[in-house]
Amino acid sequence: MRLLYGNYIHIMKRKGRGRTGRQRRRKSFRNPELSKVSESHKSEFIELRKWLKERKFKDHHLRPTRFSGTGRGLMSVKSLQPGELLISLPEKCLLTTDTVIKSYLGDYITKWKPPISPLLALCAFLISEKHAGNKSPWKPYLDVLPKTYTCLVCLEPQVVRLLPKPLKMKAQEQRIHIQELFVSSRGFFSSLQSLFTEDVEHIFHYNAFLWAWCTINTRTVYMKHARKECLSAEPDVYALAPYLDLLNHSPEVQVKAAFNEETHCYEIRTTSSCTKYEELFICYGPHDNHRLLLEYGFVASNNPHSAVYISIDTLLDQFPSVDTQMDKKISLLKEHGFSENLTFGWDGPSWRLLTALKLLCLGEDEFTCWKKVLRGEVISHRNEWKSLVLSRKICSYYIEEAKTALQKVSHMKNEEAALKDHLTLVENLWVEELKLLQVSADILKTMYQETT
Repeated sequence: MRLLYGNYIHIMKRKGRGRTGRQRRRKSFRNPELSKVSESHKSEFIELRKWLKERKFKDHHLRPTRFSGTGRGLMSVKSLQPGELLISLPEKCLLTTDTVIKSYLGDYITKWKPPISPLLALCAFLISEKHAGNKSPWKPYLDVLPKTYTCLVCLEPQVVRLLPKPLKMKAQEQRIHIQELFVSSRGFFSSLQSLFTEDVEHIFHYNAFLWAWCTINTRTVYMKHARKECLSAEPDVYALAPYLDLLNHSPEVQVKAAFNEETHCYEIRTTSSCTKYEELFICYGPHDNHRLLLEYGFVASNNPHSAVYISIDTLLDQFPSVDTQMDKKISLLKEHGFSENLTFGWDGPSWRLLTALKLLCLGEDEFTCWKKVLRGEVISHRNEWKSLVLSRKICSYYIEEAKTALQKVSHMKNEEAALKDHLTLVENLWVEELKLLQVSADILKTMYQETT
């Protein structure tokens, strides 16, 4: 789900990274006019705008456009001034649990015990409406939704195995969660049989459920709703926003977005000026590339929020087994929250990583100073030097790991042509991690030179 971090959206003049299911071409164009092509003339967008207009949506300056760097997005055909209303999407255009409860599914949801979750209610509605085809009043919107997604749960296992270990574990956990959610939902889906002439198992199958789940997970905006007794207590914060969801992601923010209770519209206003014919972006939140690839299916180039995660096991591998105080050191790190979120970033090793290394590097005569280490105090020149040496060693290890991974991805791309697009996503992630690690290595080199 797009949290629209801090209720802000950003308008940018540079190219950002795109979103799920969109082509991410890297080709450069010398002629800037060739870098974007309007798609307003396409039948699906003509029908969508007509459908939105019937629901009182008014727009005169946003155009669906395909950009060379990000794929499909929205472009403004006029300059925008700070505070100007960019888009105002009437509540009638939003697809929420209110939409579902008021539909033909409402009675079935109300009767089902225990209550289903807001997420499941939306999934059931999307699957049912997609199955209805031309009979669905939501067809113009459904027609512009991606047919497939590139979230990690949609990737083949052999592709997922090429991911960095922390992300691979999250991807596997997510896949299990979605599969369990589907299995637990079968009873409710069966209760809808009287609505269909076809067997519900042929309609509400796993692939249809996965498509619906990905649609909600990647395309909804945050919109809090009042608790409904017919739904479970899980947060009801989803809203599918046709047309608005064509906006691509950028990690920077400069434009405010929120649901206006007075106008009953989801509104976006600029907080900075924007030149016409530029792409508009939203920010899904301050997510690193692991989160973006897991949840949305893309990687952001030069993402300022990115980090390379270091496992505590990797740290321990650097220390001799003869350290009699090691068990106590590990216990202290876990007890005080320094065994996780150890990272390398664009500004080098994180404070948490260096602190963990400093504690692990304490000599027998320094061990009683462990509290000072956790407070960020300098214990000794020896301790500072040893922790930097190990940090450089670990960074080098991860650089080699990234290079090896890229070789494996390249080899598989040559062997498995059908997986090329998905493998390119994994390749992009490793390229970004390698760039970040190389920056960290340079920073560590400088830090080391300053201590010698």
